[in-house]
Amino acid sequence: MQDKLGVMLCGHGSRDKEAVREFAVLSEHLKKRLPQYPVEYGYLEFATPIIRTGLDSLKAQGVTRVLAVPGMLFAAGHAKNDIPSVLNTYAAANNLRIDYGKELGIDPKMIRAAGDRIQEALDKAGGNVSKHETLLVVVGRGASDPDANSNVSKVARILWEGFGFGWAETAYSGVTFPLVEPGLEHAARLGYKRIIVFPYFLFTGILVDRIYDATDDVAARHPDIEFIKAPYLNDHPAVIDTFIERIEQILTGDISMNCQMCKYRTQVLGFEADVGAVQESHHHHVEGIGTSEDCPHCHGGPCTNACKTSGPFELASVPQASHGHHHHGHSHDHGHSHDHDHDHGHTHAPYPHADHPLGPKTLKK
Repeated sequence: MQDKLGVMLCGHGSRDKEAVREFAVLSEHLKKRLPQYPVEYGYLEFATPIIRTGLDSLKAQGVTRVLAVPGMLFAAGHAKNDIPSVLNTYAAANNLRIDYGKELGIDPKMIRAAGDRIQEALDKAGGNVSKHETLLVVVGRGASDPDANSNVSKVARILWEGFGFGWAETAYSGVTFPLVEPGLEHAARLGYKRIIVFPYFLFTGILVDRIYDATDDVAARHPDIEFIKAPYLNDHPAVIDTFIERIEQILTGDISMNCQMCKYRTQVLGFEADVGAVQESHHHHVEGIGTSEDCPHCHGGPCTNACKTSGPFELASVPQASHGHHHHGHSHDHGHSHDHDHDHGHTHAPYPHADHPLGPKTLKK
């Protein structure tokens, strides 16, 4: 007997009504793109429906196999522990097969969405400030998982190099460091005329508001610098495309998260005590708490607990290597043909920002 498939979108939840609305809108996008499946959504805490309610709905619709995806950018505690704990508990109690997909992660489509949001901010700001005189600050959620935090830094680096900004910094809204305000104060001392603050968040909420508020505070102390607030990702079409791909990957079996640097599997510097920690959710006692301010766990506050030919800054002129391997690992885009003891028969495209004032002479055209 063939399984009837259903899709479950699993979010964290927020006390911010607009954030909850935006997540619900995301589920509507998935319903339109996946008319062949029932699609439901739910949250770990702070909002309804909770994840179990969504699963109940799928089961009532006759679904026998659930394709569940975390509505999260990176795999930290919520995606690695809390959501799987809820799903595994439900699956065991209801004799229902639930297959869990991977987070959005570092993906060319997500970088494209981020690039578009930053470009929107640049277009709106106008002016004649060059990108070399512009500093980008990418602000991530922040987690107790250094692997997830490092992904924010990687996003910042890809955007920095892709746009050719003068400099880039990474900051976080909580849990880890540097936090937004000290991060922006540090950035303000680096001598750039313009600073773009980009919250690498899926949806709005208390934390995004705090990022923008901190930007205003620092801007008031540095009137000689232009501060620009870029919009968060929201339901950018490329974000929707990535969710669709993550759901399809469950069916193809390509669902592995990055376990090489996972603090629960290997001894990551400074987090050695987390190896082998029990997979359990710390949200079970606040499921469905909605927007109540008397959460016993968080005490009224927010929860504390790319290949370059296909990315957003693709080099259309880059030829595929004619000798049997693509995008080989020589990290030297010289911008001229290279002849080191063997003839490849092709040339590298010039580095797109060879005129960067802080770049090495070997990049100059």
